[in-house]
Amino acid sequence: MRTILGERLKQGTATIAYPGQLPMLPPRLRGLPEITPSKCTQGCRACIDACPTQAFIGEGATLGIDLGRCLFCTDCMEACPTGVVRFTQDIALATRGRADLLLHADQTHKRAAALEEHTRRLFGRSLHLRQVSAGGCNGCETDVNVLSTIVFDLSRFGIKFVASPRHADGLLITGPVTRNMELALRKTYEAVPDPKVVIAVGACAISGGPFIDLPQVRNGADSVVPVDLYIPGCPPHPLTILDGLLRLLGRLPDAVVDDGKGL
Repeated sequence: MRTILGERLKQGTATIAYPGQLPMLPPRLRGLPEITPSKCTQGCRACIDACPTQAFIGEGATLGIDLGRCLFCTDCMEACPTGVVRFTQDIALATRGRADLLLHADQTHKRAAALEEHTRRLFGRSLHLRQVSAGGCNGCETDVNVLSTIVFDLSRFGIKFVASPRHADGLLITGPVTRNMELALRKTYEAVPDPKVVIAVGACAISGGPFIDLPQVRNGADSVVPVDLYIPGCPPHPLTILDGLLRLLGRLPDAVVDDGKGL
């Protein structure tokens, strides 16, 4: 017993201190894109043509990117000869509105606002989610599952995943919503008691990802059910998912509270 306790003390605390302190991020992490149109060569469309999901908006001086379509694959960055696009290590990507994922060079990324006060009072201290994999590749699903490990310990924030939609406060959806999963998603949504929240995690759940516009998919969750939080990425880093969830619940110091008039 002494040996076991001694080894446990040597291990120290495994759970990260976030949101109090951001842990050391891997150098290859691809966070919020940064676009500098002033570096763009006249008439060059290298980054636009390289994008596998047509995530770019406009071109030249008006160049922007749809984070909901972006796979964070860096094909655009590698194709651009002048460095117009680069990926930062900013993990705060989640937004409340789909339009807020349209990022332009002259705009600040609008991070997710918290739920309106009444809903936040219901879910702010205890949020139970039913996870629905609507045809995903298991990338986003894996990063969602990681949040329940000792490193992230999602339960310390009162957020847990449950087996039944009857016991849930909302849904966390991954995958492009295949035609075969559409009815299942609708029924799962209807089985969650009101009021409820819906969270779309990953490029597939937001826009269809690499499968966008294929006849077998519905191009994301909001084509089937209303979505309250969008968390982009392919897949999003576990910290990006955690950051989005905490912002939705108003649990971060810089979180903005929804005034109830819509976003």
